[in-house]
Amino acid sequence: MKIAVIGASGQLGNDVVAAFSANGDTALILTHQDIEVTEVDSVSRALREARPDVIVNTSAMHHVENCERDPQKALAVNAIGPRNLALIAEDLGATLMHVSTDYVFDGIKNSPYVEEDAPNPLNVYGISKLAGEHFVRRTAKKHFVIRTSALYGANPCRAKGGLNFIELMLKLSKERDELRVVDNEFVSPTATAELAQQICVLSRSDCYGLYHATAEGSCSWYEFAREIFAITGTSVNLKVAGANEFPAKVARPKYSVLENRALKSHSLNVFKTWQEGLHNYLGQRAKSPSVQIYS
Repeated sequence: MKIAVIGASGQLGNDVVAAFSANGDTALILTHQDIEVTEVDSVSRALREARPDVIVNTSAMHHVENCERDPQKALAVNAIGPRNLALIAEDLGATLMHVSTDYVFDGIKNSPYVEEDAPNPLNVYGISKLAGEHFVRRTAKKHFVIRTSALYGANPCRAKGGLNFIELMLKLSKERDELRVVDNEFVSPTATAELAQQICVLSRSDCYGLYHATAEGSCSWYEFAREIFAITGTSVNLKVAGANEFPAKVARPKYSVLENRALKSHSLNVFKTWQEGLHNYLGQRAKSPSVQIYS
């Protein structure tokens, strides 16, 4: 198949290209220089020229504070952009795979969210991503909306300063005598390589719709940091941060764990536990000369 990957130079997009290429597909790399998702004419030109069978949209404005400061831009990128992609995908008869977020939920459920749970985003980022979901689901017949959580991968994420949580923890462990991490926010840390494999598997299906797609299980950020240091053998004085020690500038869900119910119902779930995903990431990291090792 011919796969157009939008946001192909990003943290997730880079692994999506690799996953489809390894599967024998033709992956078409579309970066911001090739396509402007907020402009329907740009989307039309790029996709009509490519004529893909599948469009994977990994592009987003996902810096939460920046979304709050510029809601108009956030809505343009995260809502109007997916709408434009859905319009052209529908016209071309292509399948649209759109990546969304756990931040569409408010985090008050305190048990894993399933696809049937009602969204209630707390911030502009979540609102804009939920609007994008609605546009895709109402515009493109052949669609997959894929919600995920707490991504990390080998390719740098510019919006997060180039360091994912793992790299940040290992870096700080060499710079500080003590590290304090919150223990009251719960997620399912998910490797982009594993999500990319799931997207590839899902693209072979005609079970269109909404899917949660994260690593199995959940942990607090403190528990995630503790596991990182245990696997890498890093000696660090890790402590639980106080409840109000790191006040958030923008409201965020305290609990945004997702359950892959729809994937499992169709026997399509390929995710391992978050611990296994972390082990695999750190194993690949140790073998890669392009990744800085903080040990």
